[in-house]
Amino acid sequence: MSESEKAVPFSLGIEEEYQLVRQDNGALSSSAPFVLEKGVPYFQEQIKPEMLQSTIEFISSVLPNLEAARKELYTARALLYRLTKGDGLSLVSAGTHPSAAWREERRTEKERYKELEEEYQDVGRAILIFGLHVHVGIPDKEMAIRIMNQVRTWLPHILAFSANSPFWQGRYTGLKSYRTVVWKRFPRGGLPDVIPSWAHFERFVQDLVDMKCIDNGKKIWWDIRPHAFFDTLEFRICDMPATLEDTLAIAALCQALVAKLARLNERGEGPPASPRDYIEENKWRAMRYGLDAEAIDFQRHRKLPMRDALCELLDYVDEVVDELGSRREIDYLRQVLDDPQGNGADRQIAIYKESGGDIEAVQRFLIEQTMRGVELTELDSQAPFMHFMMHSRIS
Repeated sequence: MSESEKAVPFSLGIEEEYQLVRQDNGALSSSAPFVLEKGVPYFQEQIKPEMLQSTIEFISSVLPNLEAARKELYTARALLYRLTKGDGLSLVSAGTHPSAAWREERRTEKERYKELEEEYQDVGRAILIFGLHVHVGIPDKEMAIRIMNQVRTWLPHILAFSANSPFWQGRYTGLKSYRTVVWKRFPRGGLPDVIPSWAHFERFVQDLVDMKCIDNGKKIWWDIRPHAFFDTLEFRICDMPATLEDTLAIAALCQALVAKLARLNERGEGPPASPRDYIEENKWRAMRYGLDAEAIDFQRHRKLPMRDALCELLDYVDEVVDELGSRREIDYLRQVLDDPQGNGADRQIAIYKESGGDIEAVQRFLIEQTMRGVELTELDSQAPFMHFMMHSRIS
């Protein structure tokens, strides 16, 4: 979402952090400056660099619904692939790269990233991770804080579905989301505490700004946060998912959760906010086991398989799904929960084991999986992205 755009209730903004890799073997490539130079005529401000030059971020427009999200994201991925293919590059959608070492990566030459490196040192240099951020529009700031407090309960469930980073620097880590481990080192990250009101949140941000800890609220990197400039709640807990269908399903679930909780709060029936330490227990289980985790329901003092917990969550939001136009995406999520293949991490691990521990086989698989279902349209050599999208053959 560009900072000039305003959110409307339950609108979506989606930010995807792609790996840039060599097409032949999937090795990471510090090629973002070249891709950005080629891509700006098409995307303008909708593609941006990140801390390391092997990352490129796509930022959607404000999307009114999942149908618009589907069209824009599929078109953008096809176009990005076309822009990289001629240079022997490709895209990968995953939370970490299977074999790359952060010490070998080049930093993006921007003042902001120099400042981050100076402050965070190796914590910042090691940020070789790739995430999905989903914004959901909530113009009422008090309602946004109330819903943020409540929705924290289900962040581990969303992480379990998105988990797609079992490898780190050539090692099979044994965790389904190692990206979460790397990110936990950053200050002002992780799960937020319960926040009493919007005024309390504003005071917290202003105190940090006044004491020169941060220059604005965007440097509060919680797993979910009220955005510093948009009227949105931003879900930040997800790995880059395995496929675009996974991405759309996650966006649909985030949107449906916010819409459901808004409805309950309007009736005075909103659920209680869980203590952070309880949610951390489930977050660890999601990091470690993904969809194979055992989730803990502290409200009802029971344990249940994460897949069952997610099915209950889908039942919980079902009344708003058709109004939001996201039945297709929610049904897809149910299909994945019934599929023994599991999530992106499970698929990577399966390839790794089937190939006898061949990391390159995993890297080649990730290239193929990233482009699954994406129609590779031809480019108009001068058209900006939105014009291209309007004339795309992708539906």
